[in-house]
Amino acid sequence: MIKAEEYLKGRGAQYNPANSYLKQEYVAEHIEGLDEPMLNNSGTTFFTEHPKKIVNKVESHDIGLSYSLNPYQGCEHGCIYCYARNTHQYWGYGAGLDFERKIIVKENAPEVLAQQLENKNWQVMPIMLAGNTDCYQPIEAKMKLTRQILQVLLQYRHPVSIITKNALILRDLDLLQELNKLDLVHVNISITTLEEKLRQKLEPRTASAAKRLEVVRQLSAAGLPVNVMVAPIIPGLNDSEIPQIIKQSAAAGACNAAYTIVRLNGSVGPIFEDWIRQAFPDKAEKVLHQIADCHGGQLNDSRFGTRMLGEGKFAEAISKLFRMSKQKYMPDPSTKPYNFSHFCTRSGKQLSLF
Repeated sequence: MIKAEEYLKGRGAQYNPANSYLKQEYVAEHIEGLDEPMLNNSGTTFFTEHPKKIVNKVESHDIGLSYSLNPYQGCEHGCIYCYARNTHQYWGYGAGLDFERKIIVKENAPEVLAQQLENKNWQVMPIMLAGNTDCYQPIEAKMKLTRQILQVLLQYRHPVSIITKNALILRDLDLLQELNKLDLVHVNISITTLEEKLRQKLEPRTASAAKRLEVVRQLSAAGLPVNVMVAPIIPGLNDSEIPQIIKQSAAAGACNAAYTIVRLNGSVGPIFEDWIRQAFPDKAEKVLHQIADCHGGQLNDSRFGTRMLGEGKFAEAISKLFRMSKQKYMPDPSTKPYNFSHFCTRSGKQLSLF
């Protein structure tokens, strides 16, 4: 565990757990033999990638049938609980610090998306932006890949679902409004906590809750359907905030809300445990115990049907509090359906509809 005086500010994770896909790893056995500390708080490094495929089909009993599109791999937001951390290991990097400061940029994502949409066997169903890392993380302000992707989707009249924690989405309000005129877009804003001190530790490089509520307000005022994700709920840490988050989201114009309970699969477990023992040492055992109670006694959970919402007494209490809060502050939740009939290729031909 990192000592308090060595804590890396602005980062969620404080180390890289061993990558099971690598046969070798760097270790600091003789610190006097190193030219520089292994765990220094270095800046973010960006790498370019040119994939041949950018949209993946998602077949999940918990999420439903859809596609996932991720223009970036890794995420500078640094959310300590992020399930996507594990995927960074496939690239030969660590799920901890590497995930936050080694970002892969898929430069040709808009072009590859257009190629996939032209496929004669393409079936229309919502594309999630993004199913893994945040498509509006800081580098997007420079690269504008998400904006280009939205332009492609508007050209093809293709439905899209966006989830983000970043206020940068307001930059693309013009495209979102055009998509919304055709009932082609749903927006999901993730609000984990209203307490700024907790947010700074839990999600160090994300927008504040105040900014996210302002995003909900502006998008809703523009007529877009905005769903708030109270996610993840971490029992013993932010579950008591559920009523206020829903209350303020409803006041800002959100049309619906949903939640998930945190689960700490793979390397996320030790990363989270290391973090909470440093950030909230007095709460650590309680929080870890309650998380495990929601997942059959384990911090991880891969079971379809229970992994997202959990089970047991703490999960039931969270579910009840969430339902009561929605009934009180959001009594008539609704999200207008997508219109799949607009889709067409560049040649003007309609392809098969989902």
